[in-house]
Amino acid sequence: MSELSKDINFDLSQIADGGVQEKFSRELKKLSENILDSNTDAKAKRKITINLTYKPNDNRDAVDVIAEVKSTLAPQVGLSTTMLVGRDENTGVIAANELKSGTPGQTYFDSIDSTLKTDTGEPVDEVEENKETQSENVIDLQDKKA
Repeated sequence: MSELSKDINFDLSQIADGGVQEKFSRELKKLSENILDSNTDAKAKRKITINLTYKPNDNRDAVDVIAEVKSTLAPQVGLSTTMLVGRDENTGVIAANELKSGTPGQTYFDSIDSTLKTDTGEPVDEVEENKETQSENVIDLQDKKA
């Protein structure tokens, strides 16, 4: 082994003034961050690949060496939710909201801000207040006094 080390003096950590080692360390940091990311699958395999490409000149006495270091990381895990969609029968406007309560039409208690909210996350107090304001502006066409 010592005889080989005298004949072949091309230390991986010293190639390109330590550039390959620097690239490897950068990819290892990205890989480590990916492992610690709770939005990725903990058991997914990750990989760092070092490719060394050798291109000899015509005289075969010098070789260009191109070093590539890249990592394959675990993808972000998908998230799922339910979206409620509908059309206002009076205006034709389409509306879409995320279902927050788990069941359409059901209110829920928001543990973050301690308020009662609709199935789409609107505070019930604001919805009720808007209904009262809207009902004050409604003209009853069947009311003979109007």
